[in-house]
Amino acid sequence: MAIEIVELHPGDKKRLKDFLDVVDDVYADDPAYVRPLDMEVSDRLDPKKNPFFDHGEAAAWIAYRDGKPVGRISAQIDRSHLERHKDDAGFFGFFDTTNDPAVARTLLEMAAQWVKARGMKRLRGPLSLNINEELGCLVEGFDTPPMIMMPHHRPYQSGLIEEAGLVKLKDFYAWTYDVGAVPARAQKAHDEVLTLPEVKTRMANPDDFHADVRTIMDIFNDAWSDNWGFVPLSERELAKTAEDMKLIMMPELTRLTFIDGEAAAVALALPNINEAIKDLHGKLLPFGAAKLLWRLRVKGAKSGRLIILGIKRKWRHVRRYAGLSAFLYVEMNHAGHLLGLERGELSWTLEDNAAINAGIRLMGGRIYKKYRVYEREV
Repeated sequence: MAIEIVELHPGDKKRLKDFLDVVDDVYADDPAYVRPLDMEVSDRLDPKKNPFFDHGEAAAWIAYRDGKPVGRISAQIDRSHLERHKDDAGFFGFFDTTNDPAVARTLLEMAAQWVKARGMKRLRGPLSLNINEELGCLVEGFDTPPMIMMPHHRPYQSGLIEEAGLVKLKDFYAWTYDVGAVPARAQKAHDEVLTLPEVKTRMANPDDFHADVRTIMDIFNDAWSDNWGFVPLSERELAKTAEDMKLIMMPELTRLTFIDGEAAAVALALPNINEAIKDLHGKLLPFGAAKLLWRLRVKGAKSGRLIILGIKRKWRHVRRYAGLSAFLYVEMNHAGHLLGLERGELSWTLEDNAAINAGIRLMGGRIYKKYRVYEREV
């Protein structure tokens, strides 16, 4: 039973269908799996629709045994990453396979040879497509569904990656948090910040959301600039992010905080769309869109994901504003409570980001999933 590897080319609807549908077999009896919307995945792979391709290139393949799809992978080069980090790293992503070491090894070798042919010295992943999208292979926490924009894998997937010669580079944490009462220490820090006359906070404005997203991303690009693997969003990525988030965002789950009128800190959470799409099996048409909007707007989500919480570097070590992180956590907890959310995920954080991880523990957060990024030389 030889393995056949076929590249996915733009416009090839049959191969695209196989690339999308292979997850149905990979996760056939996994109750935690939530299939992403086909439209969202295909748009991310489309150079005409995804601004990642302004500064990157990518290829994707499907693995077949006896004509049946049994795995998939992408490989990509991110020039923005290379310009910033100068590490000659190429990436792989969208890595889902049956429990077959030969299939996994063959796909990973295809990705390795593709990045090597473009001058890279190492293969790193999974990232789909870069660090600002889905990141890591799930290595702990298989019994609960993934949150919005977070990946899910079978327990065997990490083992197949390691069998293919890749080794751990970095772990990332996802934290679960029960919305409700906050620790007294955090509430005290929040209340102290609230008394500072120069500190003002507000929700995002849906009527001028593009401007607020720009403010959010300006803070993001500053606050995360020293993080491992960080790549700033481009102008077109910023615009695309604003358009995508506007469809599902809830203003109550945002906080833009200003010091003397200058944008200083931000918190942004999204309702967990995966609650609403689990039974759509990737299909938004013909009735999926109506179901999705009804479930989000009328029924309401019960969980959400805090995807951004950051403070600009110039304010981070000013003693007067030491409580800003706790202030934002408490504000977001209060907003979630008013919206009827029961649980939140705070993700992702680096395993070695001691300050952020300590702050989340202070709020009562618990690590419930771990994701791993692997690497090997090519």
